Amino acid sequence: MKDNTYIPKLAKIIQIKEEVGGARPIKTFRTQFIQDNNFSFKCGQCAMLSVFGKGESMISISSTPLIKDYLQFSILKMGRVTSSLHEMQEGDIIGIRGPYGNGFPMEKWKGKNLIFIGGGIGLAPIWSVLHTALEKKEEYGDSMLIYGARTSKDIVFKQELAELRKKMKVHLSVDVEEPGWEEFIGFVPLNVLEIKPSPKNSVAVTCGPPIMIKFVIQNLKALGFEDEQIYTTVENKMKCGIGKCGRCNIGLHYVCKDGPVYSWAELKNLPQEY
Repeated sequence: MKDNTYIPKLAKIIQIKEEVGGARPIKTFRTQFIQDNNFSFKCGQCAMLSVFGKGESMISISSTPLIKDYLQFSILKMGRVTSSLHEMQEGDIIGIRGPYGNGFPMEKWKGKNLIFIGGGIGLAPIWSVLHTALEKKEEYGDSMLIYGARTSKDIVFKQELAELRKKMKVHLSVDVEEPGWEEFIGFVPLNVLEIKPSPKNSVAVTCGPPIMIKFVIQNLKALGFEDEQIYTTVENKMKCGIGKCGRCNIGLHYVCKDGPVYSWAELKNLPQEY
């Protein structure tokens, strides 16, 4: 039973940070495994988090694999499991199994400029690859972040974004005008057209609401990006994590093992009804 993929490892919540309040709250959880940690993952992969007695939910890992001391998850309160996670305290125990999925092909991106485009909680899976690229800055070209949320109160990682501006270009936006906001006003895809990132020797990574991703890709194409230069993640409901239950399929693909990371060259050829 030691190697049973369905059995989660016990982990302690060592830190909880409230990112966003209100009707759509987001919290960031840092966890440490209670016993020996041989959990190794790639940027873009997910883990199944268990709240005992409530269920489990697949969540993107938002910390970089270069950090071995903890795993970080930024979680929007939505259903039974995520609501239960939001009620937990530092020191509480959860289960973690995984990692699952394919991850971003960062080896292929060496020497290229990286453009990160996120919306809302979609910054969480981007956060892992962004910080990995920053830690290995000598292996990549220039980096840029284009990120937006409904309002300034819905922006995640506020303190971290302020620090990030010292290391790379950061372009923020909110959907509608509000007092005191001095950056871009409008949806993220419009900000992409405003900034006009160059496709030359570049890779664009985008994650957010499906409608945002659709128009970000459309606008990147208009700017001259090829299908192979655009990457995103697909957040279909993942139940088992190993492609057995069929819950997350897109045609013959199972997002939990064949995804969640796809280039647009791959994704555009899959059934679009998901």
